[in-house]
Amino acid sequence: MDITLYRKIIHIDMDSFFASVEQRDNPELRGIPMAVGGTSDRGVLATASYEARKFGVHSAMSPKRAMELCPELVIVPGNHAKYKAVSAQIHEIFHEYTDIIEPISLDEAFLDVTENKKGIELATDIAKEIKQKIKDRTNLTASAGVSYNKFLAKVASDYDKPDGMYLVHPEKAKEFIERLPIERFWGVGKVTAKRMHELGIHTGYQLAQWSLSGLTQKFGKAGEIYYNFARGIDERPVVAERVRKSVGCEVTFERDIFNKSAVIIELYHVVEELIRRLDKQNFNGYTLTLKIKYNDFVQITRSHTDAEVFRKMKHILPTAKELLKEVDFDDRHTIRLIGLSVSNPKEEIEKHGIWIEQELKFEQ
Repeated sequence: MDITLYRKIIHIDMDSFFASVEQRDNPELRGIPMAVGGTSDRGVLATASYEARKFGVHSAMSPKRAMELCPELVIVPGNHAKYKAVSAQIHEIFHEYTDIIEPISLDEAFLDVTENKKGIELATDIAKEIKQKIKDRTNLTASAGVSYNKFLAKVASDYDKPDGMYLVHPEKAKEFIERLPIERFWGVGKVTAKRMHELGIHTGYQLAQWSLSGLTQKFGKAGEIYYNFARGIDERPVVAERVRKSVGCEVTFERDIFNKSAVIIELYHVVEELIRRLDKQNFNGYTLTLKIKYNDFVQITRSHTDAEVFRKMKHILPTAKELLKEVDFDDRHTIRLIGLSVSNPKEEIEKHGIWIEQELKFEQ
């Protein structure tokens, strides 16, 4: 049997984290539809409470649209310092069981508990204890996914929200994946899901019918990832000391743009800011990703990996312009946001190989 099947991986995902912290600290917000985020016309929501989600309100939605769906919605500004402090409390609990912790964001992390400090045999028992301690110490709830790799643990944590726990046992993984809607595969966003639907792929079972060559022909390097996921294969380790994986920046325009010259000018400004940040972080990466968000909030990304690191204007700007040629926009399909990021640092490639996140980072 593959040694990776013996791993015990937990994915902890806090339930509506920012909103839950605000409801915990402000009794008047409890039990009502509320969200955290900006209130300007160009702002977006960072998260929404479960009461608000019943009305269709979700993260990355404009406040205007959210209020249309839920006129009684209360929107409060975020408090990053407070959320960071609560996250630190939660990580203290994690460290009681293992130091192999890979934070994904303030509200979620992977834990490798194959060998744990308390000598607990079942990962599900550890997950239950962690969830209870989080509730006792922070008065917040978390959901947990447990499996033998990161892909399945991540999917499982979202399977029984809120305050849930779901186990995908190695012996049950094939059946679980076959039933899984393609939209729930980690890394498959709206754009990729639409392409897969056009190919007749709607479930993990249908994805598994495709050959490796067929998927790589349709989806490039990501095709190999989808091929492996459909077979329950994900050998990525839980990385305790994370190398910075990317440096990026983006700008949301006061008014949507569609004129080609205006888009080029704004792209140039984004490149300038990206170079400033790359220099500040002394970051060298081999992949440049262009992110576009349209007026209807649909987001797409276009990426190019080069043999030379992206660091200078003479390299980044021409590549960004080439990526822009792959993007359609006009007066009916206007651009709300442009972003650029550089990823695939040399250190990460040498240690773990290239993991193409594609829409993981940008799609909502």
